[in-house]
Amino acid sequence: MMNEENVRPIEKSIVTDFSDRMSYGGYLGLDRLLGAQHPLSDPEHHDELLFIIQHQTTELWLKLVIHELASAREAMAADLLPVALKRMARIKHIQNVMIQQWSVLATLTPTEYAQFRNDLGNSSGFQSAQYRAVEFALGNKNEKMLSVFDSDPTARAMLERELHRPTLYDEFLRLAARRGLEVPSHILERDITKPYSANDDLVPVIQAIYEGTEQYWDLYEACEELVDLEDNFQLWRFRHLRTVSRTIGMKVGTGGSSGVDFLQRALSLTFFPELYAVRTRIGS
Repeated sequence: MMNEENVRPIEKSIVTDFSDRMSYGGYLGLDRLLGAQHPLSDPEHHDELLFIIQHQTTELWLKLVIHELASAREAMAADLLPVALKRMARIKHIQNVMIQQWSVLATLTPTEYAQFRNDLGNSSGFQSAQYRAVEFALGNKNEKMLSVFDSDPTARAMLERELHRPTLYDEFLRLAARRGLEVPSHILERDITKPYSANDDLVPVIQAIYEGTEQYWDLYEACEELVDLEDNFQLWRFRHLRTVSRTIGMKVGTGGSSGVDFLQRALSLTFFPELYAVRTRIGS
């Protein structure tokens, strides 16, 4: 007999007939979403589902990051810095989730992964167009990466658009210039299809923001938000590196990269170099 004291009755006002109404699953497209996991191992390896879902959820979060970065740049271009700060704050929370996700994949042992790794063929996270779009939006542009997506016109077109769009840092510096700060013209007029590189001429401008918080408080806050974004991105890269290291050691990546060594070199890449360089000057 059912213990009715341990049953929560369905309230009469709750809708239960969805024959002509939109349901939760219908709104979210759960039939397609939950049907998008197709393990290739035969017989199916228990842990391949983990591997697929880990990467699919990462791609969903990257889609949202791209959405928020686009909005943040539009807001900065329209001098709506509070809106941009809101978008950046959301991105930081998304990044925290993505960083923590690595702990789930890290439960996959080398022995378990080796039993279905060959079924991946040459598929690799290196081929993530959305990851590259985020890197491009933050400043690590690399036109040579476009050729990786020659077989995927939609992905290549997305990256082409991102290549020719100002980065988040470009929009911030343009906003700072409109506020009266003397951002060097050669930085404002740089070729935005190229990766951003450190420029000592910009450091005094950033220093003026940090040392003039009463006048530039919102710009100062934006600088710290940008630093948070970069720190989180580097933490994500590091957790990726450590997860790969504990799972495949020093093996070559499925996509043909050198694996751990390739990921290690990515840690030297930076998005907003002057925001770090200024810390050496402040208080000196």
